[in-house]
Amino acid sequence: MLFDSHAHINNESLSEQERKVMIQEIEASDLDYVMDIGFDLESSNLAVKHARKLPWCYAAVGCHPHDTKDMDDMQLAMLKGLAKKEKVQAIGEIGLDFHYDYSERDTQRHWFRQQIRLANELKMPIIIHSREADQEVMDILKEEGAFSEERKSWFPLRQDRSGDARVLLHCFSGSKELGEQYVKLGATLSIAGPVTYKNNRKTVAVVEAVPLENLLVETDSPYLTPEPFRGKKNKPPYVEHTARKVAEIKGLEFEQVAMRTKENAMRFFGIK
Repeated sequence: MLFDSHAHINNESLSEQERKVMIQEIEASDLDYVMDIGFDLESSNLAVKHARKLPWCYAAVGCHPHDTKDMDDMQLAMLKGLAKKEKVQAIGEIGLDFHYDYSERDTQRHWFRQQIRLANELKMPIIIHSREADQEVMDILKEEGAFSEERKSWFPLRQDRSGDARVLLHCFSGSKELGEQYVKLGATLSIAGPVTYKNNRKTVAVVEAVPLENLLVETDSPYLTPEPFRGKKNKPPYVEHTARKVAEIKGLEFEQVAMRTKENAMRFFGIK
């Protein structure tokens, strides 16, 4: 019934035993699908292995802005090879992070552009990480054709007949106004655990303003644990709490939000 659109079963902080337990918990939960998201070459490789092994798991491959300091042309070519593997549905997570600056900003910009170009070459969805770089992320996406009419022509129209650029703003934390701009451009927004946090009016306003058709839910596990488990390591089954909060904000039944966001994710990632 639920689709966790962004998780890191491949996270290096997990021991093999913890990963085994997490997989068991997923299989015992109401989750139908999980996207295992790459953040460097090693984690992308592991995500592809998980997707091959686990029937409910799909993968995305890419280099997170933090890790672009170690990126080179050979790794980009290897990511391209991984992107062509079975059950790899997107390029990501890619983008800019000016909060920590673990990689030089010009290095982040270069590899962000290169990976958008890879997604365009392969006609694949893109998963975006953006932190304290909102305007520049949008500008680069526009400049690289991520919202172009040509790109939208590769994917089916949305139910409202608008163009779908298959660009996903993961763990969207921007303003309502920014969210509305992205939706007009053809993007999709993913809502994570922080929407459940007390006094997080910013994300609540986004959920209120953006049509359900343009929303996904995620955990970003093992990070951003929702209430009532905040302070503990996050896990994919906890996406239920984010979906319940979205339903509460929109005045809808939980089951309706769970099924609709699952359908949205399947459509976004091209899963039949």
